[in-house]
This record gives sequence, C-alpha cells and structure tokens, in this order.
Amino acid sequence: MALLFVSDSDDPAAWRRELAALLPDLEVRVWPEAGAAEDVRYALVWKPEPGLLAGFPKLELIQSLGMGVDHIFLDQALPAGVPVARLVDPNMVGQMSEYVLLAALRAHRLADRYDAQQREHRWRRHSIPDTERTGVGVMGLGALGRDAAEKFRALGFRTRGWSRSAKRIEGIDTFHGPEGLEPFLAGTDILVCLLPFTPETENIVNAGTLAALPRGAHVINSARGGLVVEEDLLAALDEGHLGGATLDVFRREPLPKGHPLWGHPKVHVTPHVAALTNPRTAAAEVADNIRRIRAGKPPLNLVDPKRGY
Repeated sequence: MALLFVSDSDDPAAWRRELAALLPDLEVRVWPEAGAAEDVRYALVWKPEPGLLAGFPKLELIQSLGMGVDHIFLDQALPAGVPVARLVDPNMVGQMSEYVLLAALRAHRLADRYDAQQREHRWRRHSIPDTERTGVGVMGLGALGRDAAEKFRALGFRTRGWSRSAKRIEGIDTFHGPEGLEPFLAGTDILVCLLPFTPETENIVNAGTLAALPRGAHVINSARGGLVVEEDLLAALDEGHLGGATLDVFRREPLPKGHPLWGHPKVHVTPHVAALTNPRTAAAEVADNIRRIRAGKPPLNLVDPKRGY
C-alpha cells in the first residue's frame, strides 16, 4: 500500500523520513511519480490539481497537509465516499496563537506609533491602553480560536468569541449565530479572524461587519483571504474607522505586486506564514489516521463535506 504526497510547498523528504519511522511498511510516492494508481490508498495533499485524486480508484483517505480543507473541496471531481481529514497539530495551533498574539500586542501597545517616533528621533510617551478594558474578539472557536482566546484571556484582555453554533469557554464571553454577531463586534477592539472558509463564512468581514466595530479597531486575519472583502477593509482604513490591520492571507496569493495593501501605512502584510506544518510534530496524526483506516475506523478530525470543516 502506498501514500501519495502532493504539495508544491512542503518538504517531501522530511515527510518521508518521519512517516517511515512511524509506519515502516508504508511506501511514500511523491507526485508526479505516482506509480501504479491502484497501489495508492492514502493521499497527503495541499492544493491538489482538480481531478487528480479521482485517478486513484483504491483511495481510502484524503489527508490535508494543513488545518484547512477548502483547497480540497475546490475539486468538483473529488472521489465520492472517500473520507477527508483535517490536520490538527498542536504545534500549528501554538504557532497560530503566537502570530495573533504578536499582532494584537503590537496594536495594543502602540508599536507602530513608537516605530514612527524612532525614525523621527522623537521622544514622547503615550498612555498605556488598559488591557482589562480592551476587547479582543476571536471569530471561530475551533481548535485554533479556542487556544488563542484562552491565551488572550490569560494576558488579562476582555476576551470574547463568536462561532456559528453555541460554545461555552470558561472566562470568555461567547456569542453565536447571525443574531450574536453584532453584539460580539460592538465590544471588540481587536478582531481576530480564525474561521474556516466555507460558503457561509465567505465575505463575512465586510463593510457592515467593520462598521459594527468600535472606531479605531484593529483587524487580524490569519485564516483565509476569502473571509475579508479587501475593498471594504481598505475603505474602512482610509476613512479612519479602523486603526489598522494585520493580514497573513489574501484572496490572491502571492499578493500581486502593486496591490494597495502592500504599501498601506496602516497594514502589516505577511506571506501566509502564521502557522506552517511541521512534519516532526504532524506526522504522528497522519500515521494514526492511516492505522485507523486500516483498522476500519474513521480518521481523526474527519470533515463533514456539507459543512466544509
């Protein structure tokens, strides 16, 4: 039995080494060197070409190389009945929390203002914002959002969370559903977007969403670019309603040269690096899912195709 590795951005040699230590009998083939299609039982993928996976008739598992699976469901010819699993690696969860905490703390402690003063050789103190009165709102309370929210709470922020369905987290004010979105936004000074990308969440951060935030709010998006209407975000920044934005993901990646987000004075841009898959820590879950499939059990972090996560 073989596993097909499909990715232009991950290191196949590292994955082959880690999986060999966990599953010595597993043959790892790297696309496009797939060999006999009927030998391939598992696919470990990131952004596979549409129609590619349909060419493997004995496929038993499609495992994402990341926590998102929208890149898989773009394929209209995806093999029916083959389970799709997300990768939920604690290392990636920790990386994501590091990223959003860094971005939030930069905004909260006026780092851009002091950076500008340093360039001008100007010595001036500003009042330190009151952490306990600063609302950090996390959109999406799955593995990523919950971890980030709990860490914001530990730092003393007035932490709140919004999700599609009701969730309870100790010490965090939670909201859910369309009726809970505006009350959630009204008390959010720093908005952290960690939602999965689905038809229901596409464009959820739009002109109306942004207008519901307090004036001067900061927006952080490290989930998916399609969650944010970039034109509405730029308008809110230019009008002064938003104080700033930190963006790791975009509708088009790489972000095109000349895009207004690149040079906007209120925007921090990073190239989709908030959380990167580490084979050393992530291979264990992939190996576990293969063992589960062999034993006739469903994989961990199985995705509901209708919900998209």
